[in-house]
Amino acid sequence: MTGELILLVDDEPNIIELAQLYLEREGYRIITASDGRDALDAVEKQRPALMVLDLMMPEVDGLEVCRNLRGKKDPVAILMLTARDEDIDKILGLELGADDYLTKPFNPRELIARVKAVLHRSSARDEVKSEEQIQIGDILIDPQRREVRISGQPVEIRTQEFDLLYTLARHPGIVLSRDQLLDLAWGYDYFGNTRTVDVHIGHLRKKLSGSSVKIETVTKIGYKLVQ
Repeated sequence: MTGELILLVDDEPNIIELAQLYLEREGYRIITASDGRDALDAVEKQRPALMVLDLMMPEVDGLEVCRNLRGKKDPVAILMLTARDEDIDKILGLELGADDYLTKPFNPRELIARVKAVLHRSSARDEVKSEEQIQIGDILIDPQRREVRISGQPVEIRTQEFDLLYTLARHPGIVLSRDQLLDLAWGYDYFGNTRTVDVHIGHLRKKLSGSSVKIETVTKIGYKLVQ
């Protein structure tokens, strides 16, 4: 039994009921909210390990909830639900700091797999404290503080961006495929969808633009970190 507390946020009762049924079978403790305001209140007061957050809700939607939490640097893991299978929704959610996304209608087994994967990644990040700093070119990566510096200057970097950069830095000059990066930096099979890697690579390139270190694309294969 896992026992982690999960917050389900959706204005459709049938979605809440289905997700709660399957997650409770896996041993998770569940709390629910039907709108964004209640979700923010629940995160602050009950500190869930993860929230399953619907994108489309009246008044305060899922994107605004995500923006609010990440603006306050709240570490709660976020699995975003979107009713539309459109890249723009998924990319926007990832840009705002969601850890993963799932398109409705979803298979409950896939929901369970995604929840377990996100929680596993969060746990793995807490265990990285024994890892040593990596210096590559003018970039210093500190896994204990989860900080990145370019020529001594701090770079604002999000959680998954850090994991991706750290993975590339541990394999300098080596080409890693998108599937390998998903496995190493995300820690699970992303059900064949590698678009999220490209999104995060794009973010990292902007943040490393002042560095001598670059993320190079190897056509039809993947990415590598070079200096």
